Amino acid sequence: MDIQLAPRIERLPTYVLGRLKQMIYDRRKDGADVIDMNMGNPSDPPPDAVVEKIRDAVLDPRNSRYSVSKGVYNLRKDMADKYERKWGVKLDPDAEVIATIGSKEGFSHMCLALLGPGDSAVVADPAFQIHTTAVVLAGASTISVPLGNDEAFLGDIDRVLDRMTPQPKLVILCYPHNPTGMTVDDDFFPKVVEICKRHQVMVVNDFAYGETCFDGYKAPSILQAPGAIEHGCEFSTMSKPYNMAGWRIGFCCGNAQMIAGLATVKGYYDYGIFQAVQIAAIVAMREGDRHIEQQNAKYQARRDQLVTGLRRLGWEVEPPRASMFLWAKPPREQLDAYGGTSESFCLAMVEEAEVAMTPGGAFGPRGEHHVRLALVENEHRIRQALRNLGRVLNTPKLAVA
Repeated sequence: MDIQLAPRIERLPTYVLGRLKQMIYDRRKDGADVIDMNMGNPSDPPPDAVVEKIRDAVLDPRNSRYSVSKGVYNLRKDMADKYERKWGVKLDPDAEVIATIGSKEGFSHMCLALLGPGDSAVVADPAFQIHTTAVVLAGASTISVPLGNDEAFLGDIDRVLDRMTPQPKLVILCYPHNPTGMTVDDDFFPKVVEICKRHQVMVVNDFAYGETCFDGYKAPSILQAPGAIEHGCEFSTMSKPYNMAGWRIGFCCGNAQMIAGLATVKGYYDYGIFQAVQIAAIVAMREGDRHIEQQNAKYQARRDQLVTGLRRLGWEVEPPRASMFLWAKPPREQLDAYGGTSESFCLAMVEEAEVAMTPGGAFGPRGEHHVRLALVENEHRIRQALRNLGRVLNTPKLAVA
């Protein structure tokens, strides 16, 4: 039988990250020591207290039962307390906070709650793939504007909202930005909220890297902006600051109606996060601030080492103030020697240098000719990756391409 998939599946772009993961798996199966800087997948452990807590919680049979899809009350209260402590934002744990199975699941289900056929959302280019694919899976369309953090970027959003008919329903942001590491300062989000208020549209900020900051920078939350909670919400995660990526737990905080819509969708789709994970996450938020500081120091050291090494290879790269990624541009002659695109280049580097990076083109047309490197390997492995890249990129192949 010839199975016909839904049209929404046909609208999805090729999942380049999945192809890279398979290639890395195949190369490792063949014995290659691939240094994987492709995904923002932390290799460092969670806080000791968190691991100890989940060990205890797993032994309690009550935690093996179904939980509640919105998250237990104490978990939501601790997230509300964290927002007040770190960003001065007061939230109602019952109406303005919901736990999600990672921020990626939450964002996808939020799009199902907010968007449908005929709707559209404004998304920056380049963008993390789920910020566009979740819109498509909801049956809606994306309107791309060139990524920025300045008046020009805000002006582009304003013009799209003013001129498009029907008007887009949603603005999707991500600061600190994945994949580029771009950041904003305190005066940015109030301007965003003013635009959304004037046009009466919703806004969502992906704040997954809000606590992964360097050089004294503190990333602002959109919920700090006056009036933000009337128009928008924000997603955060335990994956990055606490090294709990595989535990799959995150949060959405903000507008009560948007939270209620997400809760409705989740109520039909899932029975909640494993309760032992929720209990451990409470401990992380209560006791993990020191751990975040230590982890950020590791990422900053890796960032500096990698920036220095890539510049020696002739790559254009600036040290980001936040996120766990570097956004780098290899020289054109290096790209051309391996097919001319970021995808062909990255696939070749897995094969020939045993180094995995993400092609910038996977994040949108304006990401082409760039690569994203995750700061997840230790400094010894980063040195090895740089040696491998240097060995391959300085071969005669470059001279004859």
